Amino acid sequence: MVLVAFAINVSAQEKTTKWYDNIKFSGYGMVQYQASDQEDAESNAFNLRLVRLSLEGRVHQDFYWKTQMQINGNTYDPDKSKTDIRLVDIFGEWQKYEFFKVKAGQFKRPFTFENPMHPITQGFMSYSQNVTKLAGFSDRTGEHGSNGRDIGLQVQGDFLKNGDGRNILHYQVGVFNGEGINQKDRDNRKDIIGGIWVAPLKGLRIGAFGWTGSRAGVGEKNRYAFSGEYANNDWTFRTEYIHSQGWNSGFDSDKADGIYALCIAPVVKQKLHVKARYDLYREAKEWDRSKTLYEVGADYAFNKNLQVNVEYARVNDRTAAKHNYNMVDVELDFRF
Repeated sequence: MVLVAFAINVSAQEKTTKWYDNIKFSGYGMVQYQASDQEDAESNAFNLRLVRLSLEGRVHQDFYWKTQMQINGNTYDPDKSKTDIRLVDIFGEWQKYEFFKVKAGQFKRPFTFENPMHPITQGFMSYSQNVTKLAGFSDRTGEHGSNGRDIGLQVQGDFLKNGDGRNILHYQVGVFNGEGINQKDRDNRKDIIGGIWVAPLKGLRIGAFGWTGSRAGVGEKNRYAFSGEYANNDWTFRTEYIHSQGWNSGFDSDKADGIYALCIAPVVKQKLHVKARYDLYREAKEWDRSKTLYEVGADYAFNKNLQVNVEYARVNDRTAAKHNYNMVDVELDFRF
């Protein structure tokens, strides 16, 4: 809030420094209604899924910075009555060269295609289970909720242009504390995370990711992911498989994996879409501990800053007493 007040105060004053001209204030909100008929765990509630406020800009033409705050119901705390306010992003990136950019601070881990996606653009009522459990949202290691982020240093770049001037190769690799957001490294051992992908056709990406590291008091974690996406002409197809080996919280197996596959198809281009997703996660890499969501839905954009989403999911959770139940999710998303 101090940053927001600072930006407003600056805009009201006579412009004395060109640096201030580059500051941008923006944000978005996601209001949610969700219901479930799971036996002995029925629910029916409105929820503030996310509210984010961000400031971004440039100190120099080659140096970009961003800071972002998040407000929502604390889904990572047993006491759901608490409101969660957290700093999720604060970083700077030197962007002089397209093929070699350097980012430092707190930001998204460079793991999977879906993790760094905007929650509205991602397209469904939540990120897929494998990304949520294995990319640092509500991680299986018991790490506090970190929205897929950590503190560290990363280099990335795009190169090898084709005849149309489009880069075909992308790489990214970083070193991180391994503790999640707003936390110092407690075991003095860093996580190394990286990925590479090729883009042979417009809208098509095929990539692979790796992650090795540890968490204090927990032990080692080693993960890899294979990803594919086609997003062009308002169509989206995406699938990702993630495998994890290492300690977990609450289960006696050190392995887990998951896969999702989705399609978002335009009915009216840039206006109305229908969608479907298959979302499987196996906590102990065993079928008797698997959870699968079969989802269908639609979204309608009133304009570029306001849309409504409706989704139905049939859930098969083999860890529950009654394996099958239903979920309904309705969201109103807005940007400013």
